[in-house]
Amino acid sequence: MRKCKICNEGNFERVEDIVLEIEGHVMLLKGERCNKCGEEFPYEHETQKAINAARRIGIWPEPLKLQRHLSKSGGGLILRIPSDIEKQFNLNENVPIAISKVGSKIVIEPQE
Repeated sequence: MRKCKICNEGNFERVEDIVLEIEGHVMLLKGERCNKCGEEFPYEHETQKAINAARRIGIWPEPLKLQRHLSKSGGGLILRIPSDIEKQFNLNENVPIAISKVGSKIVIEPQE
């Protein structure tokens, strides 16, 4: 048995019920859990399988940072949303969105 590197007291036990939650979807992974502190370590191949499954169903968060220029129309500004994001979020001209300010960031979210 290996000692836990987090608490330095417990031993790892094999488990098949490590919960991975992504965007409201729950996946169970195999791995090891410390019998003292409860720290969980899913096996690498299990984690990779979960990531691949999450990508297939479109819930794995992809890093995204785009640079865009604003356009002027009438008295306001226009921001063009790229077509891949439009498809990913099922956006069209009839979908209401919310625009909010969080610190120094502008957050744009489709309304449900």
